[in-house]
Amino acid sequence: MDFSWLSAILVGAGCLAFGYCIGSRRPAFIFLRTKLPKDADFAGSKKKSKPKQPLEIEQLADILDDFKMILVVRNDLKMGKGKISAQCSHATLGLYKKLLHRAPKALNRWEMCAQPKVVVKIESEDDMLVLQERAKSLKLPTHITIDAGRTQIAPNSRTVMAILGPVEVVDEVTGGLKLL
Repeated sequence: MDFSWLSAILVGAGCLAFGYCIGSRRPAFIFLRTKLPKDADFAGSKKKSKPKQPLEIEQLADILDDFKMILVVRNDLKMGKGKISAQCSHATLGLYKKLLHRAPKALNRWEMCAQPKVVVKIESEDDMLVLQERAKSLKLPTHITIDAGRTQIAPNSRTVMAILGPVEVVDEVTGGLKLL
């Protein structure tokens, strides 16, 4: 009697069990990613990296509880709903990435507040830049999304600005703006 099919099934089951044991202890992305050294130099790279200091908002996260993000959308660009949604997503992610290593406590505080996001409108690019300067003067982090211009609007248009911080401080900057 030939039991080669049975041995093949047993070997396959053993490999499956072994793979499951390894996979349940180690996420798959560990096996798939390639790590480069942090000081890797790419040909033609002229950007010198210097360690970035933590942002001052990090200290506010220790003493203030309620944090929120405001997304300021330029109304004069007449973007469609889908375009506004995409630009707001870009602004949110851009600010999140900026704060990830420089203000993790502030991000954590915002996440603990259920990540509130409020979308307001502003009438011009100049008004947006004035608002950004006001936010910077209060030490609030900002991120302005600049569109590539492939669909509805001109290339290099500043579309949405994200601001994150304690509710009271953010309201000093954006409290007078109307909801979108």
